[in-house]
Amino acid sequence: MSSHETMQTLAEGIFWFFVLVTFCGAVLAVSARTLIRRVAGLALCFTGVAGLYYYLSSPFVAFMQMLVYVGALCVTITFAIMLAETSDANRAPRRNRLSLFLGAAASCAITAALVVQSIVAPWPETPPSQMEGTIERIGQALLSTYSMSFELISVVLVVAMVGALALARHGRDK
Repeated sequence: MSSHETMQTLAEGIFWFFVLVTFCGAVLAVSARTLIRRVAGLALCFTGVAGLYYYLSSPFVAFMQMLVYVGALCVTITFAIMLAETSDANRAPRRNRLSLFLGAAASCAITAALVVQSIVAPWPETPPSQMEGTIERIGQALLSTYSMSFELISVVLVVAMVGALALARHGRDK
């Protein structure tokens, strides 16, 4: 096996590791019985997504993923759970089997459509001039081309903080 093939195999292994981490975190986030384990699954899923961003040569986006979603959103949700969770909140609600089946079927259909689309659709070639990713260019892009995405991240954080405050206002005992 040549050096090039070894590097290609290693790169594919790293990619599939991040996919597995993301998938396991997502499964844990939706199937855990306690809220704190669901948040841990969400954090694991976000960490896997950050790893995928890093694998795709976007270290800044990976860092922002970790900072905004794992560092801010998951910590805020954890504080809200710690402040507001009562002994009754640890019990998972009963799940309707029909809704579970419909949710699983919809997930499979969406995943299949995305896989087919990614295989069939042509991938655009990135011009070499756009591959330079300095912090200055990223900052200019965030405040011009991608300003709506930048603002949506702010909205997500504000909603998480307001939700945490609303839960904390009632306290442990209502």
